[in-house]
Amino acid sequence: MRYKTFVFSLVFIAGVLLTSGIGYGFDWAIEAEMADVIEAPMIVADDADASGGQYVWMEGPPATGGGDEGWVEYSLNLPAGIYALWGKVIAEDGNSDSFWVTWQPADPDEDAQQTGNTEFRWGVGQGAEWHWDRINHWLNGGTFEREWEQPGGETTLRIAVREDATKLDVIFITDNLSEDEAEVSPRDPGPEDSLTPVEPQDKLATTWGKLKQAW
Repeated sequence: MRYKTFVFSLVFIAGVLLTSGIGYGFDWAIEAEMADVIEAPMIVADDADASGGQYVWMEGPPATGGGDEGWVEYSLNLPAGIYALWGKVIAEDGNSDSFWVTWQPADPDEDAQQTGNTEFRWGVGQGAEWHWDRINHWLNGGTFEREWEQPGGETTLRIAVREDATKLDVIFITDNLSEDEAEVSPRDPGPEDSLTPVEPQDKLATTWGKLKQAW
């Protein structure tokens, strides 16, 4: 009887937190190759060291310069909130270390490959091994971490080629806006990411899993 009362209390607390929209963190890891659209010359490639054994890139040796053709696009249904994005990447040199990133509706419906708007230029942290890098604005005056305030519901994330040979393995979405990688703890996809997040009141099981992890 005490056990049933305890379980009921936990479920009640979860329901209160869900309807109030507070009390829990949100994160979601996505394999880059699971995009809804992969536009050539962006392709899926194999790497035993990548999460799931695959990643996406515009094929080419490092130091060959810009591509500005091809992209991956993700249709994501999210709760309203302010989010940061992290990428698990390889960028071997200064000629293979950038993408264009737009995330509608927080960002305008703009083709950054055509406009060259530096608001959407991601200066990818260099490194020849897979590593995490927070998506930023690479502006002419420096590099600054990006945040997106999404209204909730359908969003469209596009990560487009700027320089060939820049590799993307995983996208990590979080409402933890810290710039400290250790505090955010971006991760590869796991079983908890198999369900598409929706408005919290519509998917108790997904958020309940997050609550259990926090405890």
